[in-house]
Amino acid sequence: SKPSQGFSKSLSTSHNLNLNYKFETYVRGDSNQFAVATCLSAAENPGKAYNPLFIYGSTGLGKTHLLHAVGLRVLEINPNAVVCYISSERFMNEMIYCLRFNKMWDFRQKYRNCDVFLVDDIQFISGKKATQEEFFHTFNTLYAAKKQIVITSDLFPKDIPDIEDRLRNRFQWGLIADIQPPDIEHRIAILFSKAEKLGIRLSEDVAEYIAKHAKRNVRELEGALHRINAFAALQGEPITMDLAVHTFKDVLGEPPRSLTIENVQKTVADYFKTRITDLKSKKRHRAL
Repeated sequence: SKPSQGFSKSLSTSHNLNLNYKFETYVRGDSNQFAVATCLSAAENPGKAYNPLFIYGSTGLGKTHLLHAVGLRVLEINPNAVVCYISSERFMNEMIYCLRFNKMWDFRQKYRNCDVFLVDDIQFISGKKATQEEFFHTFNTLYAAKKQIVITSDLFPKDIPDIEDRLRNRFQWGLIADIQPPDIEHRIAILFSKAEKLGIRLSEDVAEYIAKHAKRNVRELEGALHRINAFAALQGEPITMDLAVHTFKDVLGEPPRSLTIENVQKTVADYFKTRITDLKSKKRHRAL
C-alpha cells in the first residue's frame, strides 16, 4: 500500500554506511591521530571503551568518514550487530514523519534497539526542542543498555547554542576528541592518497603547490584535485606546474588583506552609525 511505501522511505532500516569510508582509507596525521585512535577503540570495544564518544572539528576535516569507519569496523567484527548511522537533521525529519502518521513506536524501536548509534552533525538540533527531547530519551536508553554512541559536531558541546543543559552534559560524559586542520605534510599525503585512488598522476611540486594554497580542510583539497584533473583532461595536457598555476590563479587561497586602524575605525563607525571623529574625541556621551 502507499502508506507503507512512504513509511519505508522515511524510516529506513538500512545502516546507511558508505563502504568507501573505512579506517584503511583515512589518511592519518598529527591533527587527527587522537580521534582515529579513540574511534578504533570504540569500534573494537563498543559500549566499553569510550561512551559516548564525541568528535568535533571544523567542516570538511573527516568527521563523517570516521563515523562511517566505526560502523563498518563494528560490522566487520560482528556482522550481526545492529548499526545505525544518521544525521541529526534526518533524525528530526523521521521523527516529524512518525509523529504525523502515528508511527512513534516504530521510530523508538528503530533507534532504541541498535548496538551502535552514530549521529552526524548534532549541532543541527540546536533550537529544536521536540527533537532534543526525543534524542535525550534515545540517548538514555542506549547508554543504560551499554550500547555504543558516537556523535560528531562542528562545535564543542558547550558552544552549541540553544541546546538543553541535560543533553550538553551527556555529550561530555564520555570522551571528547577533536580534529584539527592538517599541516602541509599531512595535506600533501592526503592529496597523493586521493590522486592514487582516482588514477591521477601528480608530481610532488604540484601537490605541494595545491597543499600550500588549499589550507582550510580536506574537502577543499579534494575539490582542487578534481578541478586540476578536469582542466588537464579538457586541455589534453599532463598535470604540470604551469597548468596548476593557471588553473588556480583565481581560485586557491584568499588575497592578502591589509588591516589598518583606519579600516577598523570605519567599520566600527559604520556599524554603530556614528562618526569616526566622535569615536576619536574625548566625548563620553551615553550614546557613544
